[in-house]
Amino acid sequence: MTPYYQDNWVTIFNADCRGILPLLDPVELLLTDPPYGIGFAGQPTKWQRLAGNQPKDWDDKPVSRQILIDYIHIAGKSIIWGGNYFQLPISRCWLSWCKPDAPPSMGNVEVAWTNLEGNSKYIVHSISATNKERVSHPTQKPLRVIRWALNCADVGERAIICDPFMGSGTTLVAAKQLGRRAIGIEISKEYCDIAIERLRQDVLDFSEPLPEAQPVTGSLFDAGEVA
Repeated sequence: MTPYYQDNWVTIFNADCRGILPLLDPVELLLTDPPYGIGFAGQPTKWQRLAGNQPKDWDDKPVSRQILIDYIHIAGKSIIWGGNYFQLPISRCWLSWCKPDAPPSMGNVEVAWTNLEGNSKYIVHSISATNKERVSHPTQKPLRVIRWALNCADVGERAIICDPFMGSGTTLVAAKQLGRRAIGIEISKEYCDIAIERLRQDVLDFSEPLPEAQPVTGSLFDAGEVA
């Protein structure tokens, strides 16, 4: 299949990821944030509506667990945000994004399933700090959080990262900024075009070093629900 976009670092396919999987060679890292089936995209918040977001139905149902398992099998390491919504193998290394300014209607922690070796870790990053990088995707992860997750995976400079549910391309931007090659797959042409625009420009200044990953403690989860 011909890529929808390609540069020296990134390849994007505008397609259903199930059709691309048989074409892929093994990759070093699967890093993705698939639809959880919580319907969040179908109910834009006040601020999302003001930004022009319209209700979408792609988050009405979770992706198939089997699709995730199939992609895990072609990757040496895997990080799946929202992994708590799927029946995945037991893991001792969960990654958590703590949101100190989350409203009462949202969980103040989001977690990612991994098959990484080591202890669970967390990063604290406010929702408001992400506002300046938003690109009209209702469930867009902060670039800083995805860069941190990529660093937790500790893959080599020649590694290839795959995101079969790339959305607005945050995983690809993070990989490119860190000097890693990446493959993104997205069924929506609208989101592919948004991702390409992000990849063509420097959107943020990352002169500030990333914080070290912190081990999870029980008190971290006392303040709210795990999203």
